[in-house]
Amino acid sequence: MTATIAPGLDGRHPIDITTTGRRTGEARRIEIAIHTIDGRLYISGMPSPRTRAWIHNLESDPRMTVHVKAPGARQDLPANARVISDATERREIMPRIAANWRRTDVDRMVEFSPLIEVTLD
Repeated sequence: MTATIAPGLDGRHPIDITTTGRRTGEARRIEIAIHTIDGRLYISGMPSPRTRAWIHNLESDPRMTVHVKAPGARQDLPANARVISDATERREIMPRIAANWRRTDVDRMVEFSPLIEVTLD
């Protein structure tokens, strides 16, 4: 990660991601938060028992584009996603994300929040 884009991936600015629709094959773009934890990039979301379409899309095709939107750091970056479903790994990462959002329902987030690790190409 270069110093130019790092400020856009620090969790203070929303990003967009583009995935490929698993049924349509069309590009799907959403706004979402990204978190840098110990030098690694993670995307999560609010807890919900329903799996989001973007997670299904990434399970089908892990390639994605990260659209950095922070002033002075705007770039479109090819990336790959790894959906994290292992409970032990989720329990290690989710408290840090919960703290970023000032949430206290870590157990609920571990069980119901989407979680992916993003690797920039």
